[in-house]
Amino acid sequence: MGEDIKSKIKEYQTAPFDSHFPNQNQTRNCWHNYLDFHSCEKAMTAKGGDVSMCKWYRHVYKSLCPISWVLAWDDLWAEGTFPGKI
Repeated sequence: MGEDIKSKIKEYQTAPFDSHFPNQNQTRNCWHNYLDFHSCEKAMTAKGGDVSMCKWYRHVYKSLCPISWVLAWDDLWAEGTFPGKI
């Protein structure tokens, strides 16, 4: 079991530096990548394309955003009351 955890830690990668968000506060970066993921997913679904191309944005926002924010946003998204422009 110890080696399994070590391999997961070794393969784990966090979000890379984004020059659009140079400050330590990554709130906007989190929000932007969440919106980009859903925009990409919406566009690919409309075109009949492969949604897996959007997984990069999902990886980044999952790495940056607190889980409580993502859960709240997902609930709003499901209700159709999400405040973001997608």
